[in-house]
Amino acid sequence: MPLNRNLTDDELSKLLRLGQESAFIEIYTRYWKKIYFAAKSRINDAYACEEIVQEIFCNLWRNREHFEIVKGFDNYFSVAVKNQVINFLAKKAKILRYEETAKKTHSEADYSTLQQISYSELQLHIQKALSVLPSRSAVIFNLKYVSGYSQKNIAQELSISEKTVEAHLARARKRIKESIFILLFAFLFFSIKN
Repeated sequence: MPLNRNLTDDELSKLLRLGQESAFIEIYTRYWKKIYFAAKSRINDAYACEEIVQEIFCNLWRNREHFEIVKGFDNYFSVAVKNQVINFLAKKAKILRYEETAKKTHSEADYSTLQQISYSELQLHIQKALSVLPSRSAVIFNLKYVSGYSQKNIAQELSISEKTVEAHLARARKRIKESIFILLFAFLFFSIKN
């Protein structure tokens, strides 16, 4: 059913709570650029800004049944961007602290070894991360990053919406990042102990 593009934020939020995908698409269409540029004004990392936009909209969809808007979507997304940027900067700071600890704890030779986590071990961790994803997410990830399909081509190939493709890719990237972070942490931990 086509959606009236003149709906207010309050009307859109009510439709979103009812699970209407068209309301979600309209919210995304209206606000994704604002969110992206709000994040970009705080961190100069285009990829991270895209991830922030994805995370905010994935959270919005996941929590749609309990979503309550108080002061409009501009205010909601402003707070969401601020929180996601803080999370991003905190993770980045944590990684920098680990790197600094490694530099202080190890000689140059040790540190260069630390920087060279073997490619095959990294591939193994990525495959493990993909294996615990729902099969659809793993298929979509492989189509995008192994076969080089665009999100539009994946959506057409699997007969799903591009938003669904984006959600699956965001989930897969998050899982892989977590897996790589765990690998790096374990490597650092065991290197420091030895």
